[in-house]
Amino acid sequence: MSSIRLGEYLVQRGLITEQQLAVALQQQERTGERLGRLLLILGFIRRLDLGRALADLWNLPFITITDTALVPAVAQRFPLDATMRFRAVPLRDDGTTLTVAVADAPTAELRETLAVVYPGRTLDIRVTTEWDIDQAIGLANRRKVVDASIYGLYFRDQSESAFTVFTLPQYVLFGALIILVLAGLWSAPYATLLAINVPITIFFLTVIIFRTVVGISGAASETTVSVTADELRALDERDLPIYSILVPAYREAAVLPQLLRSLKALDYPADKLDILLLLEEDDPSTLAAAKAAAPGANVRILVVPAGQPQTKPKACNVGLLFALGEYLVIYDAEDQPESDQLKKAVLAFRRGPAELVCLQAALNYYNASENFLTRMFTLEYSFWFDYLLPGLDKLRMPIPLGGTSNHFKTKVLRDLGGWDPFNVTEDADLGIRAAMHGYRVGIVNSTTFEEANKNVGNWIRQRSRWIKGYMQTALVFSRDPMGLVRRAGLRQTLGFTLLIAGTPLIFLLQPISVLLTIGWVITRTTALDPLFPPIILYLSLFNLLLGNALAIYINMFAVFRRGLHGLVLFSLLNPFYWVLHSIAAYKALGQLFTRPYYWEKTTHGLTRHPAAATH
Repeated sequence: MSSIRLGEYLVQRGLITEQQLAVALQQQERTGERLGRLLLILGFIRRLDLGRALADLWNLPFITITDTALVPAVAQRFPLDATMRFRAVPLRDDGTTLTVAVADAPTAELRETLAVVYPGRTLDIRVTTEWDIDQAIGLANRRKVVDASIYGLYFRDQSESAFTVFTLPQYVLFGALIILVLAGLWSAPYATLLAINVPITIFFLTVIIFRTVVGISGAASETTVSVTADELRALDERDLPIYSILVPAYREAAVLPQLLRSLKALDYPADKLDILLLLEEDDPSTLAAAKAAAPGANVRILVVPAGQPQTKPKACNVGLLFALGEYLVIYDAEDQPESDQLKKAVLAFRRGPAELVCLQAALNYYNASENFLTRMFTLEYSFWFDYLLPGLDKLRMPIPLGGTSNHFKTKVLRDLGGWDPFNVTEDADLGIRAAMHGYRVGIVNSTTFEEANKNVGNWIRQRSRWIKGYMQTALVFSRDPMGLVRRAGLRQTLGFTLLIAGTPLIFLLQPISVLLTIGWVITRTTALDPLFPPIILYLSLFNLLLGNALAIYINMFAVFRRGLHGLVLFSLLNPFYWVLHSIAAYKALGQLFTRPYYWEKTTHGLTRHPAAATH
C-alpha cells in the first residue's frame, strides 16, 4: 500500500482543495471519524472519485458493480452475516481465482474467512464504493434478505412468533369455553351469566387499580435515566459511536422533506450517523422523492424486497441487517425528535446496567390543538409516556414500546431476533419479548414530536391495528403460561397480562357494561337483579362511576408535566373517546380471524401546520 496519506493524495490529484482538506481535518480532530467518510459527508468529493483514490493508495483495481458480471450463486455461498460484517461481496469464481469487491481495506480476517469458504482460490480483491456494496448485497442475496427479514424470528423460536395466530391448545381451550357457556345458557341461564359477570367485574376492578397505581408511581418518580445539559456539554464527540437510524417509509413522499430536515437538525456528528431510508418496491413516488432530496452521503436508501407480509417490522429487519451502528433507533417519517436525543441515549446506555437493551423516548404531538381528536390523542400519549411507562419501569414491569424513538443496542437486538413481521404491533411485542429474556427497557428524558391523527377513519385504522397487535402479543405469550411465570416472574407476568391482554378486553367489554347500565336506567327492569347480588352490584357501580372518574382524573394530571393546561377540560370527554376505542377493538377482533397480518396504513401529512411544532 502507498505511504502517501489520503488527504495529500486527493489534493495532489485536484479532487479536493487545501481549504476543503483543512475543514475535513478540523472535523476529524473533533469527531475522530475516517477522513474519506468526512469528505463524503461534507460534500467535498464524489463516491466514485474517493473509491478510485482509495484503490490507488491500496494498490488494488477499482470496479463498480455495474462494470462487472455479478454471479449471484458465488456471492450467496458467502454467509450473509460474513458479507455484512466485512462489507465484502464475492463477484466471480472460475475455480481458480475468486474476485471479491470491498469498500474498506481488506483485513487478514477477511482473507482467512474467504479461504475457508472458497478453498484453493487466488484472491482478486477489488475496491468499490459503499453504495456499490449495498447494491451488490441486495442483488446477490435478495432471497436471503427476504427470508431473514420475514422468517428470522420464526426459525429462531417459533413460540415467540405471531406467524401462528392460534395454537391447537388455544383452539381447544376457546372452543371448550364456548361450548361450556352455550350449554350453561341453555340449562341455567342466570347462573351462567352470573358466573361470567363475576370475573368480568373483578377484572375491571383489577385493571382500574393497576393503571391507577402505575400512573401514580410514574407521577411520583423521576424518569428512569435523566441526562443533564452539563453531561451533554462534557461529552467528547470522539468517543461517540456510529449511530444507525432506521426510517421505514411507505407512501410518505409528502413528509419526506420534513423528515430529512428533522434528521439534519440532530445534535450528533453527521459523519457518525448511519441513516437508512427503508422504502418499498411498490412505492416509486417515495423513492423518487428520496432521490430528489439528495439527502447526503450518510443516508442510504434501501429498497425492501417485495414479500408478504408487507409490514413495518419486515422493513426494519432489512434495516437491521444493513445497520452499521453500535446503537440503533427507529423514527417514523413524520417524526421530529429533540436534537440532543441521540447523545442522551448514548450516555444513558453507558450509565445503565448491562441488561438495559432499549431506551424509549417519550412521544407527543406538535398539532395537539388542531381538533377534538388531536387533543384527546395528546392527552392519551401524555399519560402513557410521561406517567404510565415510567410507572411500569419503577415497578419493574415489562414496558411495551412505542412504534418510534426506540433506541437499541444493535447486537442485542439481533440476538433477540429483531422484530416480528407477523405482529402488527411489533414494538409492544419486542418490549415484552426483551423482558421475557431478562433484558430491561428504560425511559430516557427526551421527546419525539409526531403528527396526531386528526381524521376519525384514519385514527380507527391505526388504533385497530395497534389493538390487533396487542391481541397477537397476548396470544403469543400466553401459549405457555407457567413457562412465562418461570421465565419472567410473577410480577412481570401480572403486568403483561393486565396491560397487553387487559387493554383489548377492556375496550371489548366496556360497551356491553355501558349498554346494560343505560338499559337499566331507562327501563328500571328487575330482570338483571340475579346477575348483580349486592357485592357485585357495589363493585360494578364502583367500576362504572369511580373507575371512569379515576381514568378521567389521571388524564387530567397527565398534561401538567408538559404544561398543556388548555387540555384539562377535554379530559371530561374521555368517555366519547373510549367509544372510538371500542369500535376499533371490534374491528381488530374481526381482523384477527380474517386478516391477522394485514397492516393498515396510517396516512400522514394531514395537519394544516406541520412545521408549527410546539416544542
